[in-house]
Amino acid sequence: MFLFPLKDNIPLARFPLITVLLVAINVVAYLLEIRHGGSFFGGPSAGVAVRYGAIPDEITHPGVHCALLAPRAFEGSGVIVCHHDLRAVGGRAAAQPATWVTVFTSMFLHASFLHIFGNMLFLAIFGPTIEDSMGRFRFLAFYLLGGLVALGAQVLAGPDSTIPTLGASGAIAAVLGGYALLYPRSRVLSLVLIIFLVTIVEVPAVFLLGFWFLLQLLLGVAGLANPISGGGGIAYFAHVGGFAFGLLAIRLFMIRRRPEPPLLAEY
Repeated sequence: MFLFPLKDNIPLARFPLITVLLVAINVVAYLLEIRHGGSFFGGPSAGVAVRYGAIPDEITHPGVHCALLAPRAFEGSGVIVCHHDLRAVGGRAAAQPATWVTVFTSMFLHASFLHIFGNMLFLAIFGPTIEDSMGRFRFLAFYLLGGLVALGAQVLAGPDSTIPTLGASGAIAAVLGGYALLYPRSRVLSLVLIIFLVTIVEVPAVFLLGFWFLLQLLLGVAGLANPISGGGGIAYFAHVGGFAFGLLAIRLFMIRRRPEPPLLAEY
């Protein structure tokens, strides 16, 4: 079964400017990254991902830099080598952004069209309500800090990993965590796909987001138990860390809470 949220039933007090800008920045960043290597649906090349993605091994080992040998598609099996001096393994150290810079650039890059589509869908649906509850600048700070905490959680789960971390998933997970705490009884209009059956239903936000969080947690733990699979290239612990941050920090950023409509409110 696949569940795609379409719209919630929380009215907004003003236009969600920051949410719209974040979606636009992510889309532009995706187009730029594939322009420098990759394809529209397949995502950026491995070289772009290694250059601008956040690599846990670089973060936990200051001075270490990673480079790609035998570049292939990001989803392929290119060899990533990390060393304190890449000249020792690759002939010369490739120029690349500082590690602290990639911590931020990685939050606006995505690995494929489906990756950015899913992330922007959730941000566009749940972001406006959270932005409305805390104001524009507080929301931007909440979003960025959530992304940093999410990356930290992923690094803790695999400090020696050389797989580049890309995507806004962690920051968006913080938005989802905050939404689940503030508006658990809101209704989310969702598209449900069950084999060949397609229907639209109203789903309580606490069910939709709670199920999503438990799935991320279970898949993350399964990835630790089976290191060979590596979690399928998905940063599940970034999702878990971001969601947990949203749950814990939302009231610190919140200014006002929009009232939840009655359960039978029309969209």
